[in-house]
Amino acid sequence: MINLNVNQKTYQIDADLNMPLLWAIRDIIGLTGTKYGCGVAQCGACVVHLNGEAVRSCVTKLSRAAGQKIVTIEGLSENNNHPAQLAWNEENVPQCGYCHSGQIMSAAVLLRENPNPSDADIDSAMAGNICRCGTYLRIRKAIHLAAELQRKEAAGK
Repeated sequence: MINLNVNQKTYQIDADLNMPLLWAIRDIIGLTGTKYGCGVAQCGACVVHLNGEAVRSCVTKLSRAAGQKIVTIEGLSENNNHPAQLAWNEENVPQCGYCHSGQIMSAAVLLRENPNPSDADIDSAMAGNICRCGTYLRIRKAIHLAAELQRKEAAGK
């Protein structure tokens, strides 16, 4: 049995330690917001937070995740009100929407580490997240808006 702490809830699962974390999250636990894209850590659709770090869950083995703090898109905020989630909606970022849980999870780490990112910072941090619909300009705009929302929230406005 493996203990997984996902979105502040502990799950005991019976699975091979070499299983990708993505399959445990989606198929065993039943949280389907994290998507399977490529299976080789190239597209970013499967990004989750592992102890606050953005990781590709399609190549992260359960052995690495066991007993660690995992956050999926479902656990990023209680009411879908993380600044990145709000900005994504405000800027109408999703087209097909498939990549956006991974995009938002990567953006959340960027915003935590850099509350006022430049275009170059955003492009660098988001380079590993592919949007097949090409909404990169809207993603960048949403990250700038999310940074602004986050600063206002921190200032108590």
